[in-house]
Amino acid sequence: MRRIAFVVILSVSLLTSRLIPEAQPAEKVPRVGFLTAFASSDIPLWREGFRQGLRDLGYREGQNIVIEYRYADGHADRLPALARELVGLKMDVIAAETTPASLALKQATGTIPIVMTIVADPTKSGLVASLARPEGNVTGMSLQLPDLSAKRLQLLREITPTLTRVGVLWNSTSPITSPQFAATEAAAQSLGIQLEKLAVEGPNDFNKAFQTATRSRTGAVYLLDDFLLTRHISQIATLALKNRLPAITGISGFAEVGGLATYGPNFPAISRRAAIYVDRILKGSKPGDLPIEQPTSFELVVNLKTAKALGLTIPQPLLLRADHVIQ
Repeated sequence: MRRIAFVVILSVSLLTSRLIPEAQPAEKVPRVGFLTAFASSDIPLWREGFRQGLRDLGYREGQNIVIEYRYADGHADRLPALARELVGLKMDVIAAETTPASLALKQATGTIPIVMTIVADPTKSGLVASLARPEGNVTGMSLQLPDLSAKRLQLLREITPTLTRVGVLWNSTSPITSPQFAATEAAAQSLGIQLEKLAVEGPNDFNKAFQTATRSRTGAVYLLDDFLLTRHISQIATLALKNRLPAITGISGFAEVGGLATYGPNFPAISRRAAIYVDRILKGSKPGDLPIEQPTSFELVVNLKTAKALGLTIPQPLLLRADHVIQ
């Protein structure tokens, strides 16, 4: 009987072992860092574009991917410490929004892959060796902002044909504005436009800058792309209208908050495409082998309500070219 019982127990054990699958090792959940010079409440659509890009690729935050966000709240001097913090958490890849964030991360690590989401000019900033072959651990998206200065000045001239003087509002402490300003000077010279330098270092300088523009009989204002101006585009749009100055920039959302016009790439869409780089790196690609992508389409947005408040009539051909007209 003991022998029969032993045989029965052994048979049941073998049968059970065949029915229960072998335990599979848990799949590793990728860890992605995200560093930005902005506050979490600043232009959230940019970050939502990045998250939507990940969702398009099948990633679900908190389920099959973990994202660690770090915000500098507009204080670029905080970025190096935040970058080191993310590096210390041993992220699989880190996304960087803004040029200062990308530079801080490159300074903090030469091994963890870095994906630029919104960056002005990565070659002139020293982030990559070239657009075609970045080398190193940095890749992603480039806005190539200086290339658009001539087009924006041309649009201002088209809106105000008698325009001869344009004030350039720029953050003089930013590493990305000098190349933009140089390109703007070259474009202005070819168009016969004089420039008025309206340098600022913080939001407390905005009012004084517009007072300077008014005193010098500036006919319009051109905002260079920079995270400081981006954080305060609503305040700047209000000041431009108060001082009766047409204003244009490439910063997404400026026309929507009362600025006259924007012309440039769609920033949320660029952030969305940056997620593709994250996915490719997580699947084994080396960042140095992934060419930098540049925008191929640009949007013109015109605020007709602001134009009317300024006493301007937007030419019909320009309105027909606009991708979006705010009534």
